[in-house]
Amino acid sequence: MQRMEWDQYFMAQSHLLAMRSTCERLSVGATIVRDKRMIAGGYNGSIAGGTHCIDEGCYVIDHHCVRTIHAEMNAILQCSKFGVSTNDADIYVTHFPCLACCKSIIQAGIKTVHYAKDYKNHPYAIELFRQADVEVRKVPFTPPRWEE
Repeated sequence: MQRMEWDQYFMAQSHLLAMRSTCERLSVGATIVRDKRMIAGGYNGSIAGGTHCIDEGCYVIDHHCVRTIHAEMNAILQCSKFGVSTNDADIYVTHFPCLACCKSIIQAGIKTVHYAKDYKNHPYAIELFRQADVEVRKVPFTPPRWEE
């Protein structure tokens, strides 16, 4: 059996987290990593105990579901809630972060964004990552093949 590369391992974790998403429009997962250790994970879904898109449909305003908290924000907030620093961490995301998540990632001190799929890559997000010296790497995800 061949061992998974680190990038594929952490991206697999993000894809697994995305399977918990409750938004019907797009399932996204995010894993925050420091020193090759997962420190938090998140997926896009409603507030804890709130109504989910899968229950009542997406709440869309200006072509955006406002019912959900994005995966990146859920992971960052999990760190905040439990007192875990995100400074100099990496984040692995199934899709390119939106502009709001881009700003939060920068403010959280995360230094590298690894993403698997392009998704409305906003030019200003790309510029902000550049200005903040945040490395952005596309890491196409190859699902593992299990031996029988």
